[in-house]
Amino acid sequence: MHISVLLQESIAALNLKEDGIYVDCTLGYAGHSSEILKRVRRGFLFAFDQDSDAIKYSDKVLSKISDNYKIINSNFFFFFEKLEELGINKVDGILFDLGVSSPQLDEADRGFSYHMDAKLDMRMNKEQSLSAYNVVNEYSKEKLTKIFFEYGEEKYARQIAKAIEKYRGNKNIETTLELVEIIKSAVPEKAKRDKHPARKVFQAIRIEVNNELEVLKKALYSALDIVDVGGRVVVITFHSLEDRIVKNIFKEVTMIDPRVKGLPNIPKEYLPDFELVNNKAIIPSKEEIENNNRARSSKLRVIQRIK
Repeated sequence: MHISVLLQESIAALNLKEDGIYVDCTLGYAGHSSEILKRVRRGFLFAFDQDSDAIKYSDKVLSKISDNYKIINSNFFFFFEKLEELGINKVDGILFDLGVSSPQLDEADRGFSYHMDAKLDMRMNKEQSLSAYNVVNEYSKEKLTKIFFEYGEEKYARQIAKAIEKYRGNKNIETTLELVEIIKSAVPEKAKRDKHPARKVFQAIRIEVNNELEVLKKALYSALDIVDVGGRVVVITFHSLEDRIVKNIFKEVTMIDPRVKGLPNIPKEYLPDFELVNNKAIIPSKEEIENNNRARSSKLRVIQRIK
């Protein structure tokens, strides 16, 4: 069962118009898309996903609400180009929910979870060749250290990479729980007490396998290009690396030109094209975190085009 995080907050943040055109860049299991579609009776929804299981499920869900949607089987890296092919040059709102959907985590054979045994995989797109197996077994100790440190913010990155290199000297690492045991063997006891010791490493490998941070940067700039005046871009992140990218890009496009900052009447051409809808990120309520533990690290940021 997938529970969409910050559902009401993100739908409210989109400021939906009944006849608007909206894009859900991360369809998943249609939690957000369903709510958008219910509210755009005379509008249209374009939804992107590269997971064939999610697409099949969501198509059934959305078809019961309305016909005013199109699901595009693609990484949201390409959403600008795909919409252009369909003749769509401007939209009224774009949503990104960057969390891994619960069914992906819960289906052991997808290899995302450090709680269930499965082949090392972690591919959002099952058709691509690079998987967690390749990363863990083929990357050098130095490259693994860099990934664990940069993408997982794992302070024991070097020790874990060294343990992986030593282990695979005898045999390849095949499964998730095999990798978990190697990680546990490499970190001190105190690191095992607070949170699961494999959490950050699994996050880092997933980001590497799916090229998530570069995909996010390109997609955010595309979203800012295509959103119409009055339209909004809404982003839900789940870890600090993603949130930092979103925060920095939003800051960059809402800054007033320093040459005129502080003037009593700034000429319109010097004003930014965007403004932040909320200065601070919106976080889930205590109730939501109690009902859905996966919401605990989520943050929502909203930006609006003003000219």
